[in-house]
Amino acid sequence: MTAAFPEWFYPGPPDGWTADMLDHLPPDAPAHVELIDGSLIMRSPQTNFHMLMVNLLVDRDRGIRPPGHLAVAREISITLGLRQRPEPDVLVVKKEALSDLRRTSYRPEEVQLVVEVVSPDSEERDRLTKPIKYSDAGIRYLWRIELEDQEPVAYTFELEPSVKAYVPTGIHRKRLTTYVGFEVDIDLDLSRFLD
Repeated sequence: MTAAFPEWFYPGPPDGWTADMLDHLPPDAPAHVELIDGSLIMRSPQTNFHMLMVNLLVDRDRGIRPPGHLAVAREISITLGLRQRPEPDVLVVKKEALSDLRRTSYRPEEVQLVVEVVSPDSEERDRLTKPIKYSDAGIRYLWRIELEDQEPVAYTFELEPSVKAYVPTGIHRKRLTTYVGFEVDIDLDLSRFLD
């Protein structure tokens, strides 16, 4: 007996999916779908590490605390082009980007920082594919956070605009202290977040 898959599961249009099509997926489609090079990418189930790390970063007291003209968002996509609409785990955006409550995507010029919390199924996309897309779009700061020996490690990057490529600004264990247009100081100890 063969299981029937929903219609959206099968190959999309001959020319590939486009960014605007993501807003019209049927209700039974997965909650978080990215568009990379015209292909739909579905997330696998998330780990405790992924969930706790995202919760820590968006926490008002312990996480990213931007100045008043910026805001922290989570799991909202960025439309980078006709066939590019990745969904970072955490973003820092211009506050006015939050004013339309029906929005499902931001423009690159509204985004100051993207954060990818790496899962086993997303390693290649988070380490290689998505950073190139973000840097080509001119997003100034990128963090990639990975699990190493049961502890988070944050890799931070800043855009070098003349070549549109990210350069490393640090590898952070235990504490993430860096600059992304404002000072950041985050205790990465997830056990403290569980207290």
